[in-house]
Amino acid sequence: MKALLVGLFFLTCMCGAFAQVSGKLADATGQPVSYATAFLLKEADSTIVRSALTNDTGKFLIENIPAGRYLLKITSIGYQTWISPVFEGPKAFGTIVLQQNKRQLGEVLIKAGRPLFQQRPDGTVVNIESSVLTKGSTALQVLERSPGVIIDHQNNEIALNGKNGVMVMINGKQMRLPADQVVTLLNGMSADDISKIELLTTPGAAYDAEGSAGLVNIVLKKNRKAGTNGSFSLSGGYGYGEKGTAGINLNHNSGNTNLYGSYNYAHDRSYSDFHAIGAEQEPLLGGFAASDFLSIAKPVHNNHTAVAGFDTKLNTKTLIGGNVNYNNSSTAIQTNNHAVYTIKPDSIYRLNALINGVNHWRSITSGLYVERQLKPGEKLNLDLDYINYKNDYPTNVQSTFLDKNGRQAGTNDTLFSPRQKGLSNTLIQVGAIKADYKKRLNTMLTVVTGIKGTYTRTASVSSIASLVNGEYVTSPTAINHIIMREGIWAGYATMNAQLDSSTRLVAGLRFEYSGTRLADPQSGQLITDRKLAELFPNLLLSRKVNNDAELFLSYTKRISRPAYSDLASYVTYNGPNSVNTGNPLLKPTITNNLKLGYNNRGYSLSVLWSRDDEPIARNQFVYIPDRKQSAVSPQNLRYRDELTFQAELPLAIGNWLNMNYGFVGGWRKFNLNYTQNPVEKTYFGYSLHGSQTYQLPDRFSLELSGYYNSLSYNGTRKVDGYGVLNAGIKKILKNNGGIVQLAVADLLSSNVISSYFGSLTQEAFNLKSHVVFHTESGKYPLIRLSYSRSFGGTSSTSSGNNKSGIEDENNRIKN
Repeated sequence: MKALLVGLFFLTCMCGAFAQVSGKLADATGQPVSYATAFLLKEADSTIVRSALTNDTGKFLIENIPAGRYLLKITSIGYQTWISPVFEGPKAFGTIVLQQNKRQLGEVLIKAGRPLFQQRPDGTVVNIESSVLTKGSTALQVLERSPGVIIDHQNNEIALNGKNGVMVMINGKQMRLPADQVVTLLNGMSADDISKIELLTTPGAAYDAEGSAGLVNIVLKKNRKAGTNGSFSLSGGYGYGEKGTAGINLNHNSGNTNLYGSYNYAHDRSYSDFHAIGAEQEPLLGGFAASDFLSIAKPVHNNHTAVAGFDTKLNTKTLIGGNVNYNNSSTAIQTNNHAVYTIKPDSIYRLNALINGVNHWRSITSGLYVERQLKPGEKLNLDLDYINYKNDYPTNVQSTFLDKNGRQAGTNDTLFSPRQKGLSNTLIQVGAIKADYKKRLNTMLTVVTGIKGTYTRTASVSSIASLVNGEYVTSPTAINHIIMREGIWAGYATMNAQLDSSTRLVAGLRFEYSGTRLADPQSGQLITDRKLAELFPNLLLSRKVNNDAELFLSYTKRISRPAYSDLASYVTYNGPNSVNTGNPLLKPTITNNLKLGYNNRGYSLSVLWSRDDEPIARNQFVYIPDRKQSAVSPQNLRYRDELTFQAELPLAIGNWLNMNYGFVGGWRKFNLNYTQNPVEKTYFGYSLHGSQTYQLPDRFSLELSGYYNSLSYNGTRKVDGYGVLNAGIKKILKNNGGIVQLAVADLLSSNVISSYFGSLTQEAFNLKSHVVFHTESGKYPLIRLSYSRSFGGTSSTSSGNNKSGIEDENNRIKN
């Protein structure tokens, strides 16, 4: 830390002041005007010298201005053009008030729309409000349509640019849950309240180091209109079954105090199935068996979400705020499993099982923040957050396992029991406290330092009771009770320096110390006791080629720690031949990233090299000690290297057609040694995405979008490529009558995933299997009709970050 501060001191001495023009735009009520354009014009002929867009808070900055006499021109859709008097050299305009264009009063004002995708040096921003397909969708569905994101619906995992180890955040607050539970929560969350999704592959030191593949930050909407206002939305649709959403949000802004709240309800009757055909050694069945397995799941989701919060200015220097987010999600699932096992010469076994369960999630996320302006350019922030997740998942199983003569197969014990009851309860509690200090040393150098502590306690109890001789019996191997305690303590420092008129350096260093203890409270066994101290440096060097183009080079180091369910030595049955379990020996993943990129007016090209040591692959088949069953558990690969290219190409034809096409992919190499024969594999994997938005007459617009994910690997599991095509149409009604949208997801029902075990190397018990998984849209296109309307005003800036203890610190550095 001392060396970093000394370096910052000398850098301060080297930095001089360069000419710049700055200001902030607001409307007549004092609310910021986002995404307006500020033009710097020559006095002599009014030619454009420089230009800049205002950010979410209405601020703009035009840098590198030669000596001369200028005019400043401000334009924004829905407002009258503003032009300044002539001025010379650098100038700070302060707050500029824009007047509404009165000719548009009484009608829906067409806001300056953001592009669907925006590139930043640390990743990609997806402005989902700009998509016709958002209304009525879930958070998981809009995330899956984002560039480079792959959702494994069968195993409930999220990958970014082909890599697992993604940390998901909501408004900057980390969802410290196992990957499968994160997917479940996002599938029950309405997308109507989401403003944008940030896909950060190389985030800075102000972020937690967790997430070797990067961060996904879901930013919720925040209304900034003056007075009392709000909006409501309704949607209905059909796929396999009925779907519907309803939501309302209210906001009251009196100037110094802003109160807001929202409620959303979602109902979804869904469907999925997977069909596996294969063969493997079956010691419990007496030999090598060919198998044909079909599983059909019919879940019914019901989700309630409520949000309430406030922001208030105590005085000119102090701002406080807080929020509470409550989620209650219930999914009733009926699953039918059918299997046929054929063993030479003439043995045949048939399995039929009916599983009924209710997966019930309840969560409360709350936060409180204080922001204090100490001196001009000097700010102190304090953030407190508490998160409580509770999950109950009881199940009932009725099954038959018969031989070719129709008689009960196997012994009359818990493994072959025709009736079973499952119980699963999980409680996760997370507390976080964070303080950071920001100091603008001069116009060209800003320093931010901070400390943070996070404590997580997880208690999980699960068991399976089997009907044996008329009584329910619980085998000791089918009981799991674990308590995990984890503390992560961190300190960081970041500087943002303008080295010359075109070159900017952002450098940071983060230190994290973590301690993880996983224990069985009944036996007293300490399953895992791990301590880790690690430094995570990051560096971003950018240079403006001209006013529109920028080159950048960055380096980051990150980590992915195993979740409690990855480490626990529990056992749950897949069937007579395999079990699910954890891996107490699992190690964290350390990732190093080096990225070179170029951005020019929305066009972008980058290349990223990354090295993962001990990457985690979940749902891998391995031997268990007695060699009578295989275990499905997470395993560490030795390493994974990737060279990834990313390109974004926005195109426009007049003002009636906007297109965006993107590519993410490259060479991937991994090495694993947890199988009988170690293996190394190199392949080329990629994702393509594209969207086209047509502006049609009479306030109609049409959107076509789609994506394609190529062949990939998750450990030894090989996954074939697949793609999806979506379409939607929107109508803006006159006189603030609202918006009507019709969307169809997966027009061609092509979201069908084929995967293979045993194609890369020899699996446990010589398993070879081909699995075909159908999501709901892979069988039935999803059709949704939605209506939304705002009330209480005609001008707004709609979205922004709620302050939180784990928020996007880049905005604090830049603004």
